[in-house]
Amino acid sequence: MRAMSRRAAGLAWVVPALAMVGVFVYFPLVENFGFSTLKWDIFSGSQKYVGLANYGKLVDDPVFWKSLGNNVLYTVVSIAFQVFGALVLAALIEGVRSERWPRALRAVYFIPSAISLTVAGLLFYFIYEPNLGVLNHLLQGVGLCGLRHSWLGEEGTAMPAIIAMSQWQGFGYSTLLFAVAIQRIPREIYQAAAIDGTGPVRRFFHVTLPLVREMTGVMIMVTISGAFQVFNEVMVMTGGGPNNSTQVLGTWLYRSGFVRNDFGYAAAIATVIFVVTLAIAVAQLWVARRRRVEW
Repeated sequence: MRAMSRRAAGLAWVVPALAMVGVFVYFPLVENFGFSTLKWDIFSGSQKYVGLANYGKLVDDPVFWKSLGNNVLYTVVSIAFQVFGALVLAALIEGVRSERWPRALRAVYFIPSAISLTVAGLLFYFIYEPNLGVLNHLLQGVGLCGLRHSWLGEEGTAMPAIIAMSQWQGFGYSTLLFAVAIQRIPREIYQAAAIDGTGPVRRFFHVTLPLVREMTGVMIMVTISGAFQVFNEVMVMTGGGPNNSTQVLGTWLYRSGFVRNDFGYAAAIATVIFVVTLAIAVAQLWVARRRRVEW
């Protein structure tokens, strides 16, 4: 009886939370798929069932594929810098023997993450400004006039410029999380490795990297999810231009729904974003579980 009463007490706490998740997360997901089967004019309220026609439009939409490609590029660069680059930087910071310097360095690198994306976007908008921007003036000052560009006004440089700003803004946050994970590794392991004659590089690969594996997996999932939901940076800096070269799935969803008034098509884009991020997260969890068992 006691065991049953404990289970009942546990369910009394769990069921309301599950109900909230169901109402505010899972039900909207299912409802969004229903919306994606409609041709829906939200301003007039007219709705017409079109089945999977909106998904067929996605296949034939070159801007959708351009947006998806930009999200993939954003994801690859973010994983390289905000996961592996941040891990290396965190290991270097935590390897400093002084107690004062690591604290100062962690604070310095975290400051950009405390700035909102909108403010950071506007800041870099003025840095990239072709006539008065700091970047072009700096290139001219060091004799590299040939590298000057209208960074946000050219199709070839606009998306890399946005990605660079985003990496600057999020790099410190990832570094701080990895620093916390490294601090949890017992110092005795590093001391034993040093006694055995292991150098700093080998200690990183054979001690630090394996023992922060779970944090690395979490950061990869968070980074991928964030890369496929990117919106503010693009809207603030280019709005998807020039010539749709910086469109991402989030901005193309917004433009399809609120500018072109095609909410069924926008719902189809939202469904694609959900499916892609869910599939990558499930794959990452499966790989992480297999590695944990092997370890």
